[in-house]
Amino acid sequence: MGEKPLRVLACGDVEGKITALFNRVNAIQRKSGEFDVLLCAGDFFGTSPEAVAEWETYQSGAKKAPIHTYILGAASQDTVKYFPSSDGCELAENIIYLGRRGIFTGASGLQIAYVSGREAQQDPAPAHCFTSKDLTALVTPLMSNSKFKGVDILLTSQWPRGVWQYGNNPEIDIKFCGVSSIANLAEKLKPRYHFAALEGAYYERLPYRNHVVLQENAQHVSRFIALAAVNNPGKKKYLYAFNIVPMKNMDPAELVKQPQDVTESPYRKALKEGRKETLPPSAAEEPPSQFFFDLGQKKKPQQQRKRQSDREAAGQPKQPRRPPQPTGPCWFCLASPEVEKHLVISIGTHCYMAVAKGCLTPDHVLLLPIGHYQSVVDLPSDVVEELEKYKSAVRKYHESRGQRCVLFERSYRSLHLQLQVVPVPMDQCSTEDIKEAFMVQAQEQQMELMEIPEHTDLKQIAPPGTPYFYVELDTGEKLFYRIKKNFPLQFGREVLASEAVLNIPTRSDWRECKYSKDEEEALTKRVRSDFQPFDFSLDD
Repeated sequence: MGEKPLRVLACGDVEGKITALFNRVNAIQRKSGEFDVLLCAGDFFGTSPEAVAEWETYQSGAKKAPIHTYILGAASQDTVKYFPSSDGCELAENIIYLGRRGIFTGASGLQIAYVSGREAQQDPAPAHCFTSKDLTALVTPLMSNSKFKGVDILLTSQWPRGVWQYGNNPEIDIKFCGVSSIANLAEKLKPRYHFAALEGAYYERLPYRNHVVLQENAQHVSRFIALAAVNNPGKKKYLYAFNIVPMKNMDPAELVKQPQDVTESPYRKALKEGRKETLPPSAAEEPPSQFFFDLGQKKKPQQQRKRQSDREAAGQPKQPRRPPQPTGPCWFCLASPEVEKHLVISIGTHCYMAVAKGCLTPDHVLLLPIGHYQSVVDLPSDVVEELEKYKSAVRKYHESRGQRCVLFERSYRSLHLQLQVVPVPMDQCSTEDIKEAFMVQAQEQQMELMEIPEHTDLKQIAPPGTPYFYVELDTGEKLFYRIKKNFPLQFGREVLASEAVLNIPTRSDWRECKYSKDEEEALTKRVRSDFQPFDFSLDD
């Protein structure tokens, strides 16, 4: 297949909802074209009578999988009966069981390593478990080859223990999540993509590097993605689509390109020191500090934290962090005489909400910190927490009016954080249309907007002082651009005002959209009244 990328779908636990999965795959293929393969992590089979009956329709040939589907083995004793042996085989037309563990290499050269089931806790191991011998048998032949760089894809049922270290946090209790043996395997196999399931959660970790900077030659990055169960009630993501050119067909320089949000490996240090299993539970759960951006300044904050903890141990109360003070007049500090208080809609403890000056639409608002902070990455945790509450409230407000929210921030030539919230009527354009409008206009201006994982903390990719532009869509998708120079100040407004989105191109510059003070007061009064049922700051 040469340089042509393969189109791959990955899925979490199917749990017997096979038809629901394939209906979704068919819908995706109708919209986006054919995919080459579907890879299923976690438990494919279910135990209910309905799941058993559904599988029989595929086994008998009454129904057929619409795509080459590769699945892992049993992850529970209840589903062992579906697998005739520990070796791979075709279970039904287009549904192939990979096996207990091994390497699958496609005709294109795509290399997929896989380990089925859970880590064995006893000897002999149950049929739905893997052992250390299985992992050794998988790793040894690969590692003995001096040219081995890694695998394209790793499929495991269980998560690797500690994958969240140095990265964004998953939205699950990490105390008992994942096993060290899978972490060790991932560290050795260096997969470009690693998929896992079983935890009922969607988690896309920031990409991590497989080499030590300035000590080793650059290697490709790894991406870990955990997927939820098919048709889960929380509507968490269970299908992941991506394009991949097999490693063996790639230009080496292209293969080792490092994305802007890359982190240290979450496994290397702990495994190298042999400390993984000896860490007390609390230490294993605590995400280490994000040291990978500014190593030179790490010591001082640690000393400050030590002094703070010493004070607390001595019975002295924790001192609240005082926000930095503006060096001159600020139009957005709430205590400032320059602020236009007639535009204020709601005031919380740390943040407030106001109608945007020269608003794009009558419901275009700003979310701002009360104290003087320049960007989201400068905010302390209590301010971030309340900002998130405002974001949630304003989304619900717009949803009730048949609108989807677009949030954006420009941390460039701006003294005070202004998070712009612009509503777009749901019947006017889709989220995908909005995303495409941002991507296209960025491309036209030679800017590379990159998509970052949904639960990524901006502080991980933009240290304080970094100029950036950031967009958050109503689906949770996030776009980020690290500003270099000559960034168009009205870019966010220009995209949303364009024909592709709101179709009000004459309103792209706020200075051309000014209202009189009376009009602003009337507008603010109306928005304040409409927002009141969603305003948590009014709660006792």
